[in-house]
Amino acid sequence: MKNKSPFEGQGNEQESSESVPATLHLPVDVRNFSLALLTLLAVIFVLNWAKAIFIPLMLGLMISYALAPFVTWMHKCRIPRAIGAAVLLLGLLGGTGSLVYSLRDDACKLIETLPDAAHKLYLSRLKDRGTSVGTMENMQKTATQLEQVANVAGAPAPDTPRGVTRVQIERPQLNIKDYLWMGTKGAVAFAGQLIMVFFLAYFLLASGDTFRRKLVKIAGPTLSRKKITLRVLDNIAEQIQRYLLVQIFTSIMVAVATWLAFLWLGLEHAAVWGIIAGVLKIMPYLGPLVVCAGTALIAFLQFGTVDMVLLVSGTSLIITSLEGYLITPWLTGRASRMSPVVVFVSVLFWGWLWGVWGLLLGVLIMMIIKAVCDHVEDLKPIGELLGD
Repeated sequence: MKNKSPFEGQGNEQESSESVPATLHLPVDVRNFSLALLTLLAVIFVLNWAKAIFIPLMLGLMISYALAPFVTWMHKCRIPRAIGAAVLLLGLLGGTGSLVYSLRDDACKLIETLPDAAHKLYLSRLKDRGTSVGTMENMQKTATQLEQVANVAGAPAPDTPRGVTRVQIERPQLNIKDYLWMGTKGAVAFAGQLIMVFFLAYFLLASGDTFRRKLVKIAGPTLSRKKITLRVLDNIAEQIQRYLLVQIFTSIMVAVATWLAFLWLGLEHAAVWGIIAGVLKIMPYLGPLVVCAGTALIAFLQFGTVDMVLLVSGTSLIITSLEGYLITPWLTGRASRMSPVVVFVSVLFWGWLWGVWGLLLGVLIMMIIKAVCDHVEDLKPIGELLGD
């Protein structure tokens, strides 16, 4: 009788395991996935189609979440919510308006300097290429004169054969009234949306926890289910409020730091650039780059040296980098952090969907989605995917 080696059984088992292809069973139903994909596409279409309603709605919701702790504190001091919300919103609106009014002259001067900066940059590029500016100007004048000769009004028309209708295309004249009317309509539409956001935020702040109590009431008949729903709603509200307050605080900090740094460097309109940096800080990646490029252009126009351009733009990048990589992660809780990939993709998606408002609101919307997914059992995988 032949003795078997102790390794023969293991070899056979290894061969049998290699002959069977490895498969991974995922709890995914094709039908459910298709329905979810169609639902997602329908939601995206509705968000794009009704963005005139959803953008003010999201702005009002964000403002109400950010100001809710202050209204609650005023309510504890025996000030009615309706009065506290009105005083807070009117104070915020008045403070913002007075700040913009006080900086209107600097902002106008800054806008007036942008064409000069672009022209100076263009001339410097021509000098770097070794092209004579006088030659370029002469060529431009010659081309303009040739175009005027070719488009002289009243020039004799060429002979037209019989039976052929001569067609002459006339360029439309510039009508200043049309441009003024378009600008007026845009201003009226913006004012209407601002009023809508103001009243929506006011009603949400004045109502307090009315909607939360209604959600708890319809959550279920049992007391335990109501307690779980109340705890989940409180956690979601606390997480969103914490994130919004951190964003507001860091925006103010970036604005003040940028203003003081540019004032120390001697850059003109430092206060305006501080406000711009604080507002655009809400847009991850894109906002700091816009501020960096704009300040570099203004520094080149004012100082005319590459060293000052690098110093001014580098200072802006250092301030935003310190805020984004050190201060904000320290102030924001672990549960409120999102993956950098998700942040970048959300900026691209919401910017494509809603334009500038999407760039400003995209990350905040994804933060709300993540907060909801973290507290709903069936949506926890999505929250884990969005998290850092």
